[in-house]
Amino acid sequence: MLKHLTATIGATIVALSFGDTALAATLKVIASNLDNPRGLTIGSNGALYVTEAGRGGTGPCIPSPTNPSASVCYGSTGALTRIENGVVTRVVTGLPSLAAADGSEATGAHDIAFDATDQPYVLIGLGSNPAVRSTLGVPEFGQLLKINALDGGSNWTAIADVAAFEKTENPDGGRVDSNPYSFVIQNNTAYVADAGANALLKANLNNGEVDLASVFDTRLVTNPFGGSDIPMESVPNAVASGSDGTVYVGELTGFPFPVDGARVYRVANGVPEVFAEGFTNIIDLDFDDNGNLYVLEYATNGLLSGDLTGALTRLNSDGTRTTLLSEGLFAPTSFTFGENGNIFIANRGIAAGQGEIIQFNSNDDSQSVPEPSSWIGLLAIASVGGFLKVSRR
Repeated sequence: MLKHLTATIGATIVALSFGDTALAATLKVIASNLDNPRGLTIGSNGALYVTEAGRGGTGPCIPSPTNPSASVCYGSTGALTRIENGVVTRVVTGLPSLAAADGSEATGAHDIAFDATDQPYVLIGLGSNPAVRSTLGVPEFGQLLKINALDGGSNWTAIADVAAFEKTENPDGGRVDSNPYSFVIQNNTAYVADAGANALLKANLNNGEVDLASVFDTRLVTNPFGGSDIPMESVPNAVASGSDGTVYVGELTGFPFPVDGARVYRVANGVPEVFAEGFTNIIDLDFDDNGNLYVLEYATNGLLSGDLTGALTRLNSDGTRTTLLSEGLFAPTSFTFGENGNIFIANRGIAAGQGEIIQFNSNDDSQSVPEPSSWIGLLAIASVGGFLKVSRR
């Protein structure tokens, strides 16, 4: 997966040692057999929507971003799927998908969000140099799509070319690479985390203009194989929004994917500031109605471990952290809040035909259980209340 991943205000941050707590949870699978499920959101009608990155197809093909000696091939196998009253329906089909022959390494429909008028938008990833789009003959890769109908067809309009911005501007100055992965909508602006570009971009939903909101720098980390420290890219791939108008960004981190090396940034006036850290391979984040930040980790032991056990953690307003769910999470890719304490998670999000959406309710658990270990975490000494949960995913 590497960097491609088929990847209150003015809070004072201080390092403190505290114990995690873990909650037992009862899981319910509400959808299964999905093709690489990614983004989640709930529409105004209460239905749950999930993007499926698809399973690729017969081509054209391009070199795999994770293994240049192999290929990923195009197919119109992506989808937007609705889950309502126990019925699972693909309401948009034919979305572009790139994947290996077995349907893994899928890149495609990565995220879904509705604007204030209930207009749906879907973000399509790429995971490569935008120039490969001419080889594929599919311009929708790396773009934000406006969905024109939820009738099972393929009716959409490309409105913002995120990948083109990376091609012309390359804000981090590194290798040209675009993989739009997550976005939120504030008014008429979509804030897009481009994991390949190491940037947060803003796209005007009215005219399609794309501009830079922030860039995330490379930093030095310990070389797990010994020797001098090595540079690690940020790989920002998760976005959440607060009522104060700021955007919060979580990072997957690039190689060597260090345990506890991922951070959450608060971006104000274009400047990313560390809001919380001590996470591993962040894949999604959001605030609940009480202003508590929830962070979903893709692989809590780090991608190099080969163990894709994930975790959903809540940062409480008093600075403590509660692990709500870990057992049962395997390569989770996103989550969203439902009513009455329900949380929905896209699970097993890296394989064709094996993805699922699970539901659990942390309110079912009467008390938390201390974990046997503690870590160094970050405590925000200012209030994190007042954040408004914005419908996303």
